Amino acid sequence: MLRRLSVENYALIEKLEMELDPHLNIITGETGAGKSILLGALGLLLGAKNDGSAMKDAARNCTVEGTFDLTGSGLEAFFAENDLDYAAETTLTRVITPAGKSRAFVNDVPVQLAQLRELGTRLLDIHSQHQNLILSSEEFRTAALDTVAGNKELLAQYAAQYARMSELRRGLASLREAAERGRRDEEWLRFQCDELTAATLREGEQAELEEELAVLENADRIGEALTGLRNALDNDETGVLTQLKNAENALGHLRGHYPTAGDFADRLHAVLEELKDIDASAAAASERVDADPERLAKRSARLDALIALQQKYRVADEAELIALRDRSAAQLAAIVHSGEEIAAAEQALQEAADKAEALAERLHKAREKAAAGFAKEILTTLARLGMPDTVFQIALTPRPELDRTGRDQVQYLFTANARMTPQPIERVASGGELSRVMLAMKALLAKRMQLPTILFDEIDTGVSGRIADAMGEIIESLSASMQVVDITHLPQVASKGSAHFVVYKRNGRTEITRLSDDDRIAEIAKMLSGSQVTQAAVAQARILLGR
Repeated sequence: MLRRLSVENYALIEKLEMELDPHLNIITGETGAGKSILLGALGLLLGAKNDGSAMKDAARNCTVEGTFDLTGSGLEAFFAENDLDYAAETTLTRVITPAGKSRAFVNDVPVQLAQLRELGTRLLDIHSQHQNLILSSEEFRTAALDTVAGNKELLAQYAAQYARMSELRRGLASLREAAERGRRDEEWLRFQCDELTAATLREGEQAELEEELAVLENADRIGEALTGLRNALDNDETGVLTQLKNAENALGHLRGHYPTAGDFADRLHAVLEELKDIDASAAAASERVDADPERLAKRSARLDALIALQQKYRVADEAELIALRDRSAAQLAAIVHSGEEIAAAEQALQEAADKAEALAERLHKAREKAAAGFAKEILTTLARLGMPDTVFQIALTPRPELDRTGRDQVQYLFTANARMTPQPIERVASGGELSRVMLAMKALLAKRMQLPTILFDEIDTGVSGRIADAMGEIIESLSASMQVVDITHLPQVASKGSAHFVVYKRNGRTEITRLSDDDRIAEIAKMLSGSQVTQAAVAQARILLGR
């Protein structure tokens, strides 16, 4: 529950602080005094977007701070999931800087606005006048019925299964689309794959061909050069090998008489071995080099074929041709097996749909079972609120297809006159009737949801007299098990509060103060009689307050 609220530099509020009662807190004040401003500040604290009008003084921060008692709220898991330290007394802070930037804190730890908003929804439910219109929202009507039916776990199961079914449906559509594209491209892919497969591609082949062709195209010149090299090396009379061998032998004979000659002989021997190796390699190369016009033509044709394929398919080399061939083969295989994949996807989708249908049917039965009790409790409360002849029914109509909440289309049928046929409530209920229905519904939902705090913003609009008193009793009964904050203009409701605050303007600024017992009598008397407070109004105020 909300213990303390502090607002600084927000709209017409310079600085405002209030300590709230754990039960029923009444807020009253004249029109224009700033009750809606207080509500706006509280909305900021709970994560509402800043509309740019928060600042009173554009040079200072706008700060809204609320301290909550979380005892028994069961929020420990939320704090753990969001890496926050849980504290039974937790402070939420929202700061808007002069530059318009927003910062949020939980116990002085910075948090994302989404985290603040999620925590806020678990701490306080704000019901303002315009929310009566949410009865026209089927999402709200369904959520309210599910809350009463206790469908939280079942809804989570259904939502997960519905998400899986939707994902499988998208996957199947993608497979079918790909198969259709494949069928259109199959002939070209098959031709492409066959052509590239027939080419017997091998990575690195082009470089080998270019190297071999360079030799074949210059075979005569290479042969002449190798022959000249061999003649220079091993001619019997003039060859370098013969002359050097003779010199080595002559120097070797002088080794004993002239040591330097021995060194020359050893060095010549090393040179001779290298030259012999060159001669042998030249001989082997001569045997391999052959001016073969037929081979030259074949190798040239092969290289031309590879280059033509690369140009045709706009790739850089044979490695890319091989990759293209493999992709084409994979696409063809996918086309060939697409029927099997589609059949498997269809089977998986059908199984998911069957499970979703089963969960939707369980939801329907749970809603159907809860609907009568839901309507009965609403009618009981409406009777207390002066609407004894009301007909309120919940109609569940099956949809042609499943949606996010199941198959049920949920309608609230209503008439304030039992002789009339009930119609959808959003079409036929007046403003005052909507206020009473929403109070009955909020009273019912608040018990089920176990919210720590609920705030009503003039939910009593359109009622007066005995009905206002009954409305006050219902709101008071809610405060026995939870904290209630009620902004009201009805003295009958205001008299039920455990604490009574008045919002007023002073020097153009919005202020708030908690009333003493005597001040409460004066305020309620003023609400009864207007600006001129009569003794009769004071007496009536004392009666309402039980004094």
